[in-house]
Parts: sequence; structure tokens; C-alpha cells
Amino acid sequence: MTARASCLCAAVGWELDGPFALLSHCHCSRCRKAHGAGFATYVGVPAGRIRLQGGAAVTSFESSAGFWRAFCRHCGTVVPAAPFKGVVFSPVGPFDDEPGPSPGAHIFVDSKAAWVEITDALPRYAAYPPGIDAPVLDAEDPLPRGAALRASCLCGGVAFELATPPLRFYNCHCRRCRKARAAAHASNLFAAADGARFTRGEALLVSYKVAEAERFAQVFCRVCGSPMPRIDPARGSVVIPGGALDDDPGLRPQAHIFVAAEALWWEIRDGLPQYAAYPPE
Repeated sequence: MTARASCLCAAVGWELDGPFALLSHCHCSRCRKAHGAGFATYVGVPAGRIRLQGGAAVTSFESSAGFWRAFCRHCGTVVPAAPFKGVVFSPVGPFDDEPGPSPGAHIFVDSKAAWVEITDALPRYAAYPPGIDAPVLDAEDPLPRGAALRASCLCGGVAFELATPPLRFYNCHCRRCRKARAAAHASNLFAAADGARFTRGEALLVSYKVAEAERFAQVFCRVCGSPMPRIDPARGSVVIPGGALDDDPGLRPQAHIFVAAEALWWEIRDGLPQYAAYPPE
């Protein structure tokens, strides 16, 4: 089978020819930062089975020695990067077609975010699954927790802090969120803008707004592509991507929203409330 995918702004598109392998959820801290999500989901294909369009819009960041992550410089969506040992790994969140097989495992679960709960029966591996010959990087040491809730990008160029507690925490399954975060869903914290500020790197931020949307936008670091908090002074609010967090927010996801648009390859298995679109006021 052939599956198509594209970024949020549609400047980058790609096609992959199956069969697909290594379809897995990765919980490593670097994937969380790059996607701004609780985990990333990738599928691997031999380099000769993928065709990329719009390569001029793609930029890359070397997140570790020899390992590159690519993203659209216009909208920040993670896109396939250069082959790794002859295999190209594509994020599944931006797929326009269903990839076929369901995810087969959770990997790097020893690095899992404290607020992510694994509720399915898929195999779990502390790092790479058996058969993957690649070096395992040391987990990033957590910073000592201060009074403010902190977030930062993968390259470390942008940092943010929130002095007031977050008010809501939702997993959003809408198509735009899946494209923007290149993941099964977005996990966003919402808070009052009072006490929200960037402590460094604000000049590195890029904002992309979906033209036809009332207010949907993605803010990301132009160096590494990591989704970053979006402060909206007009509405007095801030939206914080869960994957960007450096600290445990204390708050846990409270509901799944826009489940009418849920990806067919993802199944909600927890007991959180589910809403077809927005939650009740």
C-alpha cells in the first residue's frame, strides 16, 4: 500500500510505499521535545520507498551525534529526516491516509513523562526494541524544580516559565493538532497569561496560523522545530505543549477532546471523559 502525508501548512508532502515496519510509540525525552507531545509515533521504511515533495521548506537539526530531525520551517511540523542505517522514519501523526498496521510497541518507556499513562497491552521496552542496533543516549537529567513551571525547546535556545498553576489539561485529537504535533494527539495545558514569560530565546520563535482557522496557531523554535508555548495577551491565556515541559506539572490530562477526528490507528483506553469537539464550558 502507499500512504500519503503532509505538514500542517501543506508545504511539505511525502508518500511511503508499504509494507511498513517498526511502527511504535517513542517516549524518549528528545521525541517529546521535538513533537511537543507526550510521545511520538513513527513508522520505518527503506529509503527507496519514500518520496518527498517540498524539500525546500524542510530544515534539520542534529539532536544527537549523527541523528537528524527534520521539520517544516513554515509551520513546524516534524517531517521525515535523512535515512538512519538505510531506514527513513516517518512520523505517523501527519498521515493523510491510514498507515495500515497498528502500532506494535512502546519504546524508551524508562524516559516516559510522569503525566503519560500507558493503558494498552502492547510490549514495552526500556529503550530500543530487540533487533535495533543503535547507541542508547543517556536520559536527560531533570532540572531541580523551582517555583515556576518550566518548558524549553530541544536545542535549549528557548526557555519559558509559568508562575501560576495551569488550569486545564486536554488531549486534543483534531486533525490540525495531529498535523502540528506530528503525533497521535496533542496534549496541551491551558493557563492564565499572568505570570507566563519567555526567559530566553523569544527572538527564535516562529508563529504559524492556519489561515482559515479562527485562532489555531503553532509557535515553534526556528532552530530545532520544537513546539513552544503560545501566549495570547488578547484572551489573557497561554497554551503550553505538554512535551515541552521540563517539570512535572502536577496536573494530569483531564479529558480527550475532538475525538470525532481521532486517528484510526490510535485507540483511547483510559477512563477520561471524551468529547466529540470542544468540552463543555
